[in-house]
Amino acid sequence: MNGTFFDIGLAAGLAAACGLRPFLPVLLAGALASAKALGVSFAADPFRFAQSDWWLLVVAVALVLAYALQLLLGLSALADPAAERLRPQPLAATLASLGYGAGAVLFAGTLAAHGDAWWPGLIGGLAVVALAQRAVLPVFARARARLADGAARQALTVYLDAASLLLAVLVALLHPLGYVALALLAWFALRGRARGEEKYAGLRILRR
Repeated sequence: MNGTFFDIGLAAGLAAACGLRPFLPVLLAGALASAKALGVSFAADPFRFAQSDWWLLVVAVALVLAYALQLLLGLSALADPAAERLRPQPLAATLASLGYGAGAVLFAGTLAAHGDAWWPGLIGGLAVVALAQRAVLPVFARARARLADGAARQALTVYLDAASLLLAVLVALLHPLGYVALALLAWFALRGRARGEEKYAGLRILRR
């Protein structure tokens, strides 16, 4: 029971980190699994690839490519539902989708490696990534909209990468911190929803 509790905490924390940004958590988890360190493992099929060298190379190339598209073409890497209605954000949408895939793989792969049924991890990973993106990405998108300096807007992606890596490191060191991360994300999501409802209520009053 204790093993399953710790495994789920690790899996949930890694998935939450992927919800912020998928690349560095996947690289960290794969490297730790390859080194058999800190209880991180993807040694069971069909997720053994997540600790292979070729997979880590693909993820590293994808990370570089994402930054190249962002810096050279000026594409936004942060999803903003309000702006999406006016102008499509292909890079942001792609990164959000990659977050879902990475979170599902790391969650399910962690469960499989420790002898648990892996298919609930796919569902759990998707749910955790959805929670993380709902809680954090709108905050960064609003911050980006307020910044006039282009370099400062681009730097937000670096901060998000750093936050995702820090979260992945912490849950790898202490697996139950994954539950703490989920609680904090849920609180942020509820707080953001409440603020949004207050904002729209104020707008309705002004229109009257």
